[in-house]
Amino acid sequence: MTKEKNNINQLYLVLISLIAGMGGYLFGYDWVVIGGAKAFYEIYFSIADIPWLQGWVMSSALLGCLIGVVISGGLSDKYGRKHMMILAALVFALSAYGTGAAQTIDQFILFRIISGIGIGIASNISPMYLSEVSPPAVRGKFVAIYQLAIVLGILSAQIVNWQIAEPVVPGEDILHSWNGQLGWRWMFWAPIIPSILYLIFTFIVPESPRWLISKARYEKATDIFSRIVNRDYAVHLVEEVQQTARERTEKVRLSALFKGKAFRIAMVGIVIAILQQWCGINVVFNYAQEIFTAAGYSVSDMLFNIVVTGVVNVIFTLVGMYTVDRLGRRPLMLAGTIGLSLIYVVLGAGYYFRVEGMVMLILVVLAIACYAMTLAPVTWIVISEIFPTRLRARGMAVSTFALWSASFVLTYTFPLLNSSLGASGTFWLYGLICILGFLFIKVNLPETKGKTLEEIEAYSR
Repeated sequence: MTKEKNNINQLYLVLISLIAGMGGYLFGYDWVVIGGAKAFYEIYFSIADIPWLQGWVMSSALLGCLIGVVISGGLSDKYGRKHMMILAALVFALSAYGTGAAQTIDQFILFRIISGIGIGIASNISPMYLSEVSPPAVRGKFVAIYQLAIVLGILSAQIVNWQIAEPVVPGEDILHSWNGQLGWRWMFWAPIIPSILYLIFTFIVPESPRWLISKARYEKATDIFSRIVNRDYAVHLVEEVQQTARERTEKVRLSALFKGKAFRIAMVGIVIAILQQWCGINVVFNYAQEIFTAAGYSVSDMLFNIVVTGVVNVIFTLVGMYTVDRLGRRPLMLAGTIGLSLIYVVLGAGYYFRVEGMVMLILVVLAIACYAMTLAPVTWIVISEIFPTRLRARGMAVSTFALWSASFVLTYTFPLLNSSLGASGTFWLYGLICILGFLFIKVNLPETKGKTLEEIEAYSR
């Protein structure tokens, strides 16, 4: 099968990958949009002076993420990957409308939790689906479409927030302004249209052929693979999957992940998922105001800087997509962890010695660029590849549950760390975590570049 890459129907694979990736786009938008609306909805709901409630509102979506991850693993095994994408699209549309229409803070929080459920489902199902439909030679690139979609969603939210919000005049009554009454609502309503498009387009994509094989629907799986690669290779793929699928009709318990060699695989998935969050980059998006203000920037400059970080995020995610099937997963993960640790040493020193202005912006941008081409996309690729097919839905659910739990901890601890250790100590701590991640990856992560999912499964036995 040496000519596999040349026989791939790239156009069809790109089409279904982009549709599946729309879950990532909505994930990225929903995750970041609240940051731009924060200054306005807090005044509307009269919580600007209630820190604990501000924190709960900001992190309430994380509770929904955990719920979405928990329910999506078992449901995707029972009903298929496609049906879960349809469910995610419906949840995104409902939450976008409800959050923008909320009249009380309790309603607002409820729909943010519902939004988080959509994020949790998408973060589990979309990369899994992309992994299962993509041929081995290009799988890394196509699974990375999910991360590209996330960063495009983040950038869209940043631009939409920037464009919707009217300039705030000093001394203005924000509560009765456009921003305070309607502006923040339109920030949340904006993704309703892409949510509906995602719902419509999801009916076009085929079911995952590997899931179909797990249900003994071999002819249908062969037909779907034949749309992606030539018929002979499609038959070969189905036969290869069948050889490792004898026991898949049996119900798989979650406990199977923590027995034998599956335990080691589960630990790799869990640790790198946690590392993707605890490396600290996401605090730049969640707490951009605090970070850039500490570096001496005004609020107006901060809004522009946030858009700059979003653009850099997109550009270097594309770099990661180009290199992941050339350089491999392991080298990029190693480069990302050691690169971030070095940048954090310098960034922390900058805060310690009160360096301000462009130097600090450049260091933050370098950290985002390093993350965007390494840990951000490669983590999703690895956790979608390393688990055996019969354990993949459960394994990804556990890994993404660990990821969102780590995100919750990161979001809650940053203000505490920032106040106790200062910005310098906080980034030095993240640098230490990255070094520990480097050592873990060097010892435990095998290279999966160019291997079929079944070859990776055989290796892990």
